[in-house]
Amino acid sequence: MTQLVKIFTMADTLDHPALTTSWTIALKAERKSPLTIKSYLAGVRGYLAYCDREGLAPSLDKHTVNAYVADLLDNGAEAATARQRQLGVRRYSAWLHDEDEIERDELLGLKAVKLDRKVVEPLTDDQCRAMLAACKGKSLPDRRDEAILRLLFEGVLRAGELLALNVADVDVVNGAAVIRRGKGGKGRPVPFGPATSRAIDRYLRVRKAHRLADTDPALWLADRRARLTYSGLRKTLKQRAEAAGVGFENFHVHLTRHTGATRWLAAGGSEGGLMAVAGWTRRDMLDRYTEYTKAQRAAEESRRLNLGDL
Repeated sequence: MTQLVKIFTMADTLDHPALTTSWTIALKAERKSPLTIKSYLAGVRGYLAYCDREGLAPSLDKHTVNAYVADLLDNGAEAATARQRQLGVRRYSAWLHDEDEIERDELLGLKAVKLDRKVVEPLTDDQCRAMLAACKGKSLPDRRDEAILRLLFEGVLRAGELLALNVADVDVVNGAAVIRRGKGGKGRPVPFGPATSRAIDRYLRVRKAHRLADTDPALWLADRRARLTYSGLRKTLKQRAEAAGVGFENFHVHLTRHTGATRWLAAGGSEGGLMAVAGWTRRDMLDRYTEYTKAQRAAEESRRLNLGDL
């Protein structure tokens, strides 16, 4: 009991603002993606804010962290969001222990938040065409957004991977992009067809007139700043969705990845090929992204096999 009180006392008196800064430096040194770092920090800052609001000492123990997660869920957070916030706190606690800032990692073995098996309805081909039609124009944003949408629909990229692309990573002649560092630090090639090549080529020609065209290697440039950010991507694609009438309120960037995966299989692409292109190493990720059309694909396969014809 004496040892437990000592642990809590150490955790309670930590200088969290300074330590989270040091942790951020460590995460960057580990080459964690900016989105991962942002997610981790949101979890820790949310936890510290919760403890302050509730008048609790920010003890890194299972009971308090579980109460934080319960509060998130009670206030309408999605299970996936609560899981990510909890993961951030767990990673922070593990780092504090590794750095000898705390004597024990009390969150070791803490169970992750159970995720709901959520079925995501992908965009239809008509909705994809409507979004592309909403990009018709000759301005940089128009050409850029059409190229982005075609690459997302065909290449099944993550948003972070898309935004990390540099001009040198894309070969429009041979129809291929290179993801230098995907999730888990893994790189991979992403092939694409002539329509996407043409859209990217048209964008690159307009990009040459941008004031940062020769100084910023980023493939996707914004109007008034350099590299397109995630918030900028989210905003511009939601605007295209609104203009296309495809459900502006429910549209989110990640929906394009679900859509790309669904379209791949619907066109007769193999599951193994999809996993390679999308950068998945586990079969359950394939099932998660294509759950909505599983029954439909099974029915179409049954009709094609026509096993009743004896």
